[in-house]
Amino acid sequence: MSDPQIDPAGNTQQFRAFAQRKDPEETAQEKRSPVVPIVVAVLAVLIVAAVAAYLIL
Repeated sequence: MSDPQIDPAGNTQQFRAFAQRKDPEETAQEKRSPVVPIVVAVLAVLIVAAVAAYLIL
């Protein structure tokens, strides 16, 4: 997460830079594609529609 050699409490600017920087893991999560939630939502709607059609017939 952080470099143990750097003391971010040295001054305010260093602390703000330390607190605002992003880890590589966080940036990888932000670039995630929104395709998977859309596919899951479409499948859920199709399943609900199929169950409703089965109950009606």
